[in-house]
Amino acid sequence: MSSLITEDEISHEIELVWLEETTDLDYVRQSLDRLPTRRGKPPYHRDGRMIGYALLGPKAKASRSSGTFRRRVFWLLPHDRDTQPEGLYATGAPAEAVDPRTLAAGTKGYKTERSEGGPPSTAMQELGITLPL
Repeated sequence: MSSLITEDEISHEIELVWLEETTDLDYVRQSLDRLPTRRGKPPYHRDGRMIGYALLGPKAKASRSSGTFRRRVFWLLPHDRDTQPEGLYATGAPAEAVDPRTLAAGTKGYKTERSEGGPPSTAMQELGITLPL
């Protein structure tokens, strides 16, 4: 889950690679996967589709026990809001979801009103701040 990802676990990221344009996505799911390499497109074994992944720099160390690297993978499931806007996540978002606009290499990202599918808060309305919905 994204809430369990810490900045030190992703400190060796040097780039995020997006396989799809994220402008129209309210959220993406993120997870730390154990992968055999620092770079390159990882295999994908979930339902749904991979949206992107992180590349690690040369100082990233493999696990001593498994020889694998922990890399972030970004993905969506078939029942997520992008394909079922009135479905399970019409409002709210999965625990591991973050707004892709808040992501960068080495930055874990966070939820926003947009990713939660809700209207702007009263404070945002009073300040005249709007998020694209």
